[in-house]
Amino acid sequence: MNSAGRFLVALAVGVSLAWGANATAQPNDAVPHAHEEIMLKGGRTMIYDQNVAVTLRDGHVVYANVFRPKQPGTYPVVMAQGPYGKDATFQEAYASGWAQLLKANPEICAQSSCRFIRWEHTDPERWVGDGYVVIALDVRGSGYSPGYLDLVSAREARDFYDAIEWAGNQPWSNGKVGLLGISYMAINQWQVAALQPPHLAAMIPWEGASDLYREALFHGGIESNLFLQLWFKGQILPNQNGNAHTAYKDPGTGLPPTGPALSDDLLKANRASLVDSAHEHPLLDGYNQERNAVLSRIRTPFLSAGNLSAAGLHGRGNYEGFVRASSKEKWLFLHTGTHDDSFYSDEGIALQHKFFDHYLKGTDNKWEKTPAVSLVERDPARATWTTRTEQAWPLARTRYVSYHLDAKDHLLSTEPPKADASVTFDAGKTAALFDLSFDRTMEFTGPLAAHLWVGSSTTDADLFVTLQLFDDKGREVTFLGASDAASPLAQGWLRASRRKLVVERSKPYQPWYAFDEIQKLTPGQLYPVDVEIWPTSIIVHPGYKLTLRIEGADFQRPVSDPAANGFGKRGSGVFLHDDPVDRPQAEFAGVTTVASGAAHDSFLVLPMIPRGE
Repeated sequence: MNSAGRFLVALAVGVSLAWGANATAQPNDAVPHAHEEIMLKGGRTMIYDQNVAVTLRDGHVVYANVFRPKQPGTYPVVMAQGPYGKDATFQEAYASGWAQLLKANPEICAQSSCRFIRWEHTDPERWVGDGYVVIALDVRGSGYSPGYLDLVSAREARDFYDAIEWAGNQPWSNGKVGLLGISYMAINQWQVAALQPPHLAAMIPWEGASDLYREALFHGGIESNLFLQLWFKGQILPNQNGNAHTAYKDPGTGLPPTGPALSDDLLKANRASLVDSAHEHPLLDGYNQERNAVLSRIRTPFLSAGNLSAAGLHGRGNYEGFVRASSKEKWLFLHTGTHDDSFYSDEGIALQHKFFDHYLKGTDNKWEKTPAVSLVERDPARATWTTRTEQAWPLARTRYVSYHLDAKDHLLSTEPPKADASVTFDAGKTAALFDLSFDRTMEFTGPLAAHLWVGSSTTDADLFVTLQLFDDKGREVTFLGASDAASPLAQGWLRASRRKLVVERSKPYQPWYAFDEIQKLTPGQLYPVDVEIWPTSIIVHPGYKLTLRIEGADFQRPVSDPAANGFGKRGSGVFLHDDPVDRPQAEFAGVTTVASGAAHDSFLVLPMIPRGE
């Protein structure tokens, strides 16, 4: 095609996209297509079809890469749709992540060429040889899929529904579709499963929020701005359909994997920004409600894989999905490490295969006898951690113990202090600390909460609550996590003016906020507030100390070399809350008071697990 022809194609596509959500796009000759037979390391042959057109209910077309066995027959489907580029290689588009993954799993390419691994997608070569079809789909408005980019929206969930039904009706499909992927590709599993597509037979949401407002956009009602900004600019915009300036390359063509080029004006007009919408919709209104999965409508069998060290995005959703979904067949798998280490490990892939073999192939592998919950025992005193099984979450034998704050002596105790006292801190500068020492080995596993009496010198206050653990030598116990290489034990957040509870849904160990109105503070007056702290699991030993840290800004450790460490060992990773629009100095740089004592009993609820039971 000559330059004039390319211009006309780009112009035609651009005009179609500019019409917005109701516009449709038909199969495009400018989108590259490939058909290739590939010999797998196991000796079987895989057929790779690039950019297969999938027509949605409104006539719009999105594009999928399909990997399937060469041998004729019908096979179960494992699929995912995402905005990160099904044709942008993990190795080049996410080089640092790839290096970290290889370090954790040096044998990752022993059974695969790793040619088709994409960020947070599964490796098709690890599935096709075992009789599966694997599909990777660019969401509308990303990669080669034209259209208006509206991330994690209701329409995007409906698109996913249509793609699942398309896959379930293909001649190479046995009619059973499973969903598999990390983070974004887990979030949209919760969303689409609530729509109940008939061909959806099972799913494995791996570390993905099931309540976007509470778990990604607004932690405790405080805007999580830094992550949104970095994510949108660094991962979403480079792969927006029509972005000719992307550094991503299609390994087959060497060209941008984003379709015909669009002007900057059209690119901006063809996308919704979650960063902008956070400013426009700070409460849990209809806009935000539409993006939250209706978990009670989920009936699909699933394996929810959550990270015990993932405050900020990759933890709470998997717990809540497991607890609140109506599926009768559901499992919770709790691991540690980065958000993709276990996903791509041999053990993780074996777990995924066993689950899907049962539900998508009908294999009698006794999966149904698998205990409902498995979790890593995080014991700092042991060099190697083991995994144990449980029958419920929260654990059935949990005893919730209240540890009362003593503001005078800065301690936590099972007995409330008799005298009233208070401690203050300058928001963003200092913190209130309360210590709890242990004289015996104990375990705490499950959700937890802080019930506090607080006041402010201004009309509002943000509370950042962190649990730190120190061993018998005074060294902090930290964890390699999904967002930070030195994650603390647990974290929670609350904006005081968003303290309104949904009483019927709240529990002593897990408050549930309405987030539907703003209740300002009267300066100098004390108010009871309940701070949800995301679930954790830990075994402590004699001489260990737990510190409850309450402050008015994000928990961040000082690092000796910020350029070398970046956010990696600060403690909160990229999940920071420092947007001056959301947190104006006049309201959020005041003096905060934490009270304790008989009249203002503040306490921390910990999920104690009896030893030996």
